[in-house]
Amino acid sequence: MGAQWKAKGKAQAADARGKLFGRLAKDIMVAARNGADPASNSRLRLVVEQARKVSMPKETLDRAIKKGAGLTGEAVHFEHVIYEGFAPHQVPLMVECLTDNVKRTAPEMRVLFRAGQLGTSGSVSWDFDHVGLIEAEPAAAGADAEVAAIEAGAQDFEPGEAEGTTVFLTDATDLDLVSRALPAHGFTVLSAKLGYKPKNPVSAASLGAAALEEVEAFLAAIDAHDDVQNVFVGLAE
Repeated sequence: MGAQWKAKGKAQAADARGKLFGRLAKDIMVAARNGADPASNSRLRLVVEQARKVSMPKETLDRAIKKGAGLTGEAVHFEHVIYEGFAPHQVPLMVECLTDNVKRTAPEMRVLFRAGQLGTSGSVSWDFDHVGLIEAEPAAAGADAEVAAIEAGAQDFEPGEAEGTTVFLTDATDLDLVSRALPAHGFTVLSAKLGYKPKNPVSAASLGAAALEEVEAFLAAIDAHDDVQNVFVGLAE
């Protein structure tokens, strides 16, 4: 499943698309606090590029930029919060939230974690590396992921969730640098974000079908929460 859990199935994928736009809008608003011009705001540029690649409506994108930059007169404040814990069967996970009301989000997350175990700060993060995650696809036949990783300055690479894609792993501080360099080495960047990669993932095969269904159901419930931006899971195929 890789470092980031994603919904499976056509119905879930359709729902996930609408949720993706909502998540991207939040990311754009937060990034736009440091300026509404993507050319001089690298964090905003990365999110805007991702939004365009998934065909977010231009009106929605522009509105999010203006709102985040304070150009609409509306007060926007999202707090970045991470919840650490375990899904059923001791599968570790990091849940990244953007919320405008922590007092609402915290108890709701505690309820969702009842099927697993909510940990304290640092109780699970030690088992994850904080990295840059760049999803990319070959721009032309013959593009070599290993060569591109070396030349662009990535730490490592691995197959992406979608067929034909590659996830390039970087130091957290090198995310923008590597994402800018990859196109020159034959890869089109689809998304670039900071995230968490598990050091010792649990094998999905070792859980068995019934246990894996429990884990998937738990992750789907967590992911469906409106304040959740990303779910990073220590689970390997």
